[in-house]
Amino acid sequence: MKTNLILLLSLLSLSLASFITIKQEKKSVEAIYDGHEDYGYNFIVHDDEGDFDYTMTFQNVSESILKEHKLNSEDAIGDNFEVIYSSEIEVYKDEDGYENENEILTIIALKKL
Repeated sequence: MKTNLILLLSLLSLSLASFITIKQEKKSVEAIYDGHEDYGYNFIVHDDEGDFDYTMTFQNVSESILKEHKLNSEDAIGDNFEVIYSSEIEVYKDEDGYENENEILTIIALKKL
């Protein structure tokens, strides 16, 4: 019985150790809304010099922001926004024991420019 309890606690601590979330501070960016997909909401961002564009995909958005700015329809596509967001880095081990990182972006506030 004692051996089973020790084994159970060891497995539990191992599984908890294989998934760590690192939170980062809030950031903001000016971006043009480019629509949504199943995996998130896409915004096109210009670099500091304005030379090239890249897409940022935000996986999490609150229902109140979605209703206020109608991001689930095509009405907001092309609109310019200030996106205030946070990012979290999830570190996890795959089945082979290798560490992987996954960045999750969450929109905290959205201001139409």
